[in-house]
Amino acid sequence: MSSAEVAQLMDGRALSRRILRATEERAYHFGIRFGRPPCLAAVLVGGDPASMRYASLKQASCQSAGIDWRLVHLQAQSSTEEVVTAVSNLSEDPMVDGILVQQPVPIHVNERRVFDTIPPDKDVDGVTMFSFAAMALELPSFASCAPAGIMRLLDEYGVEPSGKHAVVIGRSAILGKPVGMLLLARNATVTFCHSFTDDLPQVVRTADILISAVGKPRLVRGSWLKPGATVIDAGYWQGAIGDIALDEALAIASLIAPVPGGVGPMTIAMLLEHTVNAAERIGRKNSI
Repeated sequence: MSSAEVAQLMDGRALSRRILRATEERAYHFGIRFGRPPCLAAVLVGGDPASMRYASLKQASCQSAGIDWRLVHLQAQSSTEEVVTAVSNLSEDPMVDGILVQQPVPIHVNERRVFDTIPPDKDVDGVTMFSFAAMALELPSFASCAPAGIMRLLDEYGVEPSGKHAVVIGRSAILGKPVGMLLLARNATVTFCHSFTDDLPQVVRTADILISAVGKPRLVRGSWLKPGATVIDAGYWQGAIGDIALDEALAIASLIAPVPGGVGPMTIAMLLEHTVNAAERIGRKNSI
């Protein structure tokens, strides 16, 4: 890029609206065929304000898209067994198509055990070990929603991962690791970076595609970026601040998914699309 050029911002809000419109239409036709709307159920443990806000956003999005929303709200002191029982009950309910456990759960709850209680065909948030393994092996599954949204953004803006060097900063089970697997499946060469990575700026400078998902405000400086790189900011900090120093990156990158308005809207859109996908699969299976 020349000094006069400025990176294009990737508009996750606009793309998510198109996905949600298509999802709403599919939900409507599902209701006509099966006599009920698709249903997404959430388990919320405790009263963490951020978790309750995210649950409310998902509820509003479901209502707009014609998807039934069911919330099981458990007390903060609920045991792992009680949370597992709540998820098991939803798993066995034929009227529930997708299940999510709102994160984070209280520290005394075994999150992994709770996640893996969700049956794969209802794991629309892509959090179970089965879903991760199936995704990594390129078998049918639901990918984690934020990584799935990132891949849709790349496709929308014509970014082909094949042959590119993709650097992922962060190795969480629901974002860093799965997005790396999705990029690898698209023939990118993938490097994972984390708190033990030596000389992080130098590694980042080699990235054709950079995805940062650690939640450290303005961690990645403009001077770290390869000119013309595609930059996906998947971090978030209070005040809608991302991992990327956006003002600096604009003069270096070619495409940037910013915070806010990039990955965030796509995450909910993918969750609802996955829910309708799950409903259609379950409906077809039950009608055989």
